[in-house]
Amino acid sequence: MKRTIEWKDDGVYIIDQTALPDELRIIRCEDYERMAVAIERMEIRGAPAIGVAAAMGIALAAKNCSNGPELQEKLKRAYNRLKSTRPTARNLFWALERMRKVWEESPKESSNALKEKVINEALAIAEEDAAVCRDIGKNGAALISDGDGVLTHCNAGALACVEHGTALGVIRTAHEEGKKFVVYACETRPLLQGARLTAFELKQEKIPFKLITDNMAAYVMKKGLVKKVIVGADLITRHGDVVNKIGTYGLAALAKHHNIPFYVAAPLSTIDLNARPDGVPIEERAPSEVTHIRGVRIAPEGTEVINPAFDLTPRQLVSAIITERGVAHPPYDLSLLFRQGNNRINRIVR
Repeated sequence: MKRTIEWKDDGVYIIDQTALPDELRIIRCEDYERMAVAIERMEIRGAPAIGVAAAMGIALAAKNCSNGPELQEKLKRAYNRLKSTRPTARNLFWALERMRKVWEESPKESSNALKEKVINEALAIAEEDAAVCRDIGKNGAALISDGDGVLTHCNAGALACVEHGTALGVIRTAHEEGKKFVVYACETRPLLQGARLTAFELKQEKIPFKLITDNMAAYVMKKGLVKKVIVGADLITRHGDVVNKIGTYGLAALAKHHNIPFYVAAPLSTIDLNARPDGVPIEERAPSEVTHIRGVRIAPEGTEVINPAFDLTPRQLVSAIITERGVAHPPYDLSLLFRQGNNRINRIVR
């Protein structure tokens, strides 16, 4: 597959994920405002991918600004605009904070030097994401055995990252290693990222899979068809609570009931050391995503809707978290900090 997002001389090119699987459409983002709109419309989506997109949005702001004192101001405006696009995914804010440090730590740089630093930082974030996903894939592939049925939810594949993917990266690496298994992909209402995107990726890679509706998960688990569940994450607390696509919590509870390991694959940049389970902002999206499917109304006009994009899975339901620095096991307040390279590993009051 192509990279989900690429920097070129005339702009940033992204795969329009709203058009898949019918059309592989490429969008050119010429400035940070177009990138912000792409994130809001979910033309680009997935926590690692929107982190890279936000970083490249800042880089576009730098590239398009004339030299002079207004450069720092334009970078701040771009930062604030991109920060407002989606409220939940940690990688978005992690990438923006990393970009902001570049200009805050270089107040006396010339405009040309600062532009170069900003652009290079965005490109570095993209390359690191690609490498991190490969490492997540290698670390997680050991958890998959021949004959397994592996259930996944939403899309945590190459389309959710620069390339390769997190949860789907684990599956992809296991397939590359020659392991024989079947993937059960949940369709993932309301926007059908599993049916449209995960199925698209698995078919491209010739990985055996079966698409199921979300309400079939308990059935396939009870039938013994599922041996592992692997999902991605949009935010992980320091204690191991996992915020991911709506429906993940239900799958984790079902997996616990059926004694099936429930794994989360995510980069360490997804961890928010300050987040509390009851304080994570859960994005509420438009009612039309529930009342319509791809523009076709399926509910009576005027129907009231709740449409949270994410839910939180308590740490007690998470068997392990697969990161680029290894597989973390409970207690996560120790194991995740250790993998982050934190030199002050103390017990955190739960």
